[in-house]
Amino acid sequence: MRAAVIVFPGSNCDRDMAVALREATGAGVSMVWHKDTALPEGLDLVALPGGFSFGDHLRCGAIAGKSPIMRAVTEFAGKGGHVLGVCNGFQILTETGLLPGALLRNGRLKFLCKSSPLRVGTSASAFTNAWNAGDIASIPIAHHDGAYVADEDTLAALKGEDRIAFTYEGGAPNGAMGDIAGILSRNRRVLGMMPHPERAVDPAHGGSDGRRLFRSLFHALATA
Repeated sequence: MRAAVIVFPGSNCDRDMAVALREATGAGVSMVWHKDTALPEGLDLVALPGGFSFGDHLRCGAIAGKSPIMRAVTEFAGKGGHVLGVCNGFQILTETGLLPGALLRNGRLKFLCKSSPLRVGTSASAFTNAWNAGDIASIPIAHHDGAYVADEDTLAALKGEDRIAFTYEGGAPNGAMGDIAGILSRNRRVLGMMPHPERAVDPAHGGSDGRRLFRSLFHALATA
C-alpha cells in the first residue's frame, strides 16, 4: 500500500496521519507539498490532514482547495483513487466539490476537543469494512467549524445511498445536520470526516478505535 499525505501551510496533523498510516498498515508514505503539481506514481491513497490550512482565511479549506496539488488530487479521485480527508481535510474536500455540503461554525461557537462516540453508518466502504453498521467507536474531535450542513436533497441522497459513514452517537456536539460526522462520495472511494482517527491508533493515545479505519483501507486495497 502506498499513500501520500498532502501538506498545506498550517497543517498540524500531517505527521500524525503519516505515522498512523505506517503503524497501522505498513504503508509507504510520501509527504507532498501543496505547491507541487503532481502526485507520486502508484498511489493507493491520498490523505488530506487536519489543521488550519492558510490560517482558515476566507473560510476553512477555501484557499487550500485552490492549491496546485488539488488539481492532481481531483484527477486521482476522478480515476477511482481513494481519498481520505480528516477535519480540515474534510473541509477542503467540500470546497473542491469532491464531497457535497459544507462545514460551518460549531453550534455553540466553541472549539471542541474531546473523545466522541461515533456510530458506524455503513460497513460497505474501503474505509469502514472492519466494522459492522451500528458499531460504536470512540474517536477524538478537535474543531471549531465542524457542523455539517447540506440541502434536503443532498441529505436524502446521502441517507438513501448509504453514504453516511459516521454519525455522532447521542447527538452532534457541533450541531451537524443529521448528527453527521463523516460522509462518502457516490463511488464510495472518498471519505470526509471531522473526527481524527489518526489520533486513536495506539492505546497510549487513550484508545485505538481509529486503527480499524486504517486496517479497513489496508484490507480493501490489498484484496482489490
